[in-house]
Amino acid sequence: MNIHEYQAKAVLKEFGVPVPRGVPILAAGAGRSAATDLAGPIYVVKSQIHAGGRGKGRFKEPEAGPQGGVRLAKSPVEVEAFVGEMLGRTLVTVQTGPAGKQVNRLYLEEGSNIAEELYLSLLVDRETSRIAFVASTEGGMNIEDVAHNTPGKIVSFSVDPATGVAPHHGRRLAKALGLEGDLAKQAGKLATQLFEAFVAKDMAMLEINPLIVSAEDRVICLDAKISFDDNALYRHPEILALRDETEEDPKEIEASKHDLNYISLSGEIGCMVNGAGLAMATMDIIKLYGAEPANFLDVGGGATREKVTSAFKIITADPQVKGILVNIFGGIMKCDVIAEGVIAAVKEVGLTVPLVVRLEGTNVALGKKIIAESGLNVIAAEDLDDAAQKIVAAVRKP
Repeated sequence: MNIHEYQAKAVLKEFGVPVPRGVPILAAGAGRSAATDLAGPIYVVKSQIHAGGRGKGRFKEPEAGPQGGVRLAKSPVEVEAFVGEMLGRTLVTVQTGPAGKQVNRLYLEEGSNIAEELYLSLLVDRETSRIAFVASTEGGMNIEDVAHNTPGKIVSFSVDPATGVAPHHGRRLAKALGLEGDLAKQAGKLATQLFEAFVAKDMAMLEINPLIVSAEDRVICLDAKISFDDNALYRHPEILALRDETEEDPKEIEASKHDLNYISLSGEIGCMVNGAGLAMATMDIIKLYGAEPANFLDVGGGATREKVTSAFKIITADPQVKGILVNIFGGIMKCDVIAEGVIAAVKEVGLTVPLVVRLEGTNVALGKKIIAESGLNVIAAEDLDDAAQKIVAAVRKP
């Protein structure tokens, strides 16, 4: 689960992390009063969407002006003008795609006197099963570009969970960021604070870009992006309360209600599979035959008929889906349960696009028999390769 920048900074502030003072703006007309709560004379008006590249983004609406999603204001009056131009508009960035995202929240922050921009993030390193620090002197840039163009400027190291963060980690971070003296001490303290926040809140990723050194020789987190481990949210109702469903795909929200692993994609073939690995293989073979998957959907190993029905409804609700591929390998999951769920869903919502079903495993004969005797216009497939070729051909048929 992702949260907005202003929410992330509030979480970090609980652990003593240095962040600029700021005020969220959730309604038009609140800009000037919000500015009076801050020192000024420079204010930063930031669009709050779950996507990067806000500063270089552009609003679709011409009345929003030519500037990006992050703007510098020099007075409360200018703050109010920017709020009016930005709130409720659609911001397009390199991460939103051409459709963009509507800006429903803004964050007004005191301006900072920046002397240097750095990069810092913490994430879960799956190879070592440890929390890793990633640091670079190239702050304010996309870390992907830094990794591609100047990989030597990225330093990473992990923390042993048995010992936790220690002073030598702080010294290593300071060296990676090129900080000395009192700034190095601040970096060491920051390393401890961020690590404690990461563990305490079950974060999956914490990115500070940029981490700045101010003209007053203070290390400050000028931006903050946090994502949390969905599986641990039951332990953090205070974090779950920060969820902004307007930033999420409605289909993904509906899927989460039924405990389905669903991610919306941009293709035309809807997929319903049991098991993440098989789902990835299904998506790959669809691409191999020249088409694109419309989603990743793992119904899980112990799905019920009701769960399968819900999954089918979510797929068919996507207007870009031109065909559906059901690919089930029954182990814990029984093929007859999948068959009954598919039939129930088709009878309830109808079937207006080609449907290919491949079943294998537990109760496969019974599952195939249920589908064959259903009277539905379902294309049967013998294996995954056969299924992929048939659904691609069916979608391309004029």
